[in-house]
Amino acid sequence: MPRHSSVCVCVCVCVCMVALERQVFDFLGYQWAPILANFFHIIIVILGLFGTIQYRPRYIVYTVWTALWVTWNVFIICFYLDVGGLTKESDLLTFNISAHHSWWSERGPGCVRREMTQPGVGTVDSQSYISVMGCLMEYQYIEVLHSGIQILIAVSSGLYLYTYTHQIKYYWSHTRQ
Repeated sequence: MPRHSSVCVCVCVCVCMVALERQVFDFLGYQWAPILANFFHIIIVILGLFGTIQYRPRYIVYTVWTALWVTWNVFIICFYLDVGGLTKESDLLTFNISAHHSWWSERGPGCVRREMTQPGVGTVDSQSYISVMGCLMEYQYIEVLHSGIQILIAVSSGLYLYTYTHQIKYYWSHTRQ
């Protein structure tokens, strides 16, 4: 069954690559809660990989984490779509430490970003108003799309790993007879 283990590694590497891509954009936007969630996700995926290959209880940890990861991404979707009292304008994802928002809010596809400095303030560190116009897709929909892709990948990789572990179990139970 070595072919399945290499496919399992490829699945886990793809999951980690997608999580790293999301991690980069969360770092650029100073979104601290998603940064921590992405970090834990990458660690659990790596543990899940070894648990699946070795058929150990770590696969159970990966399964529980996948459920939490899907829940987190549903929360992010609700957050950016302003569902259930959540609002994308709050500082919830930055732990109320800073006023940063999604990196995509100013740099989405097709967006034209204009900084308007305050009159009479000429320092480099001064606050400026940023106007964003002409975006092809609003940032909240990009974030929702990211979370939707994360859910799709988490569920499909979880189903694949579940199938893989049961194939291994079946393979070994029939080869010992």
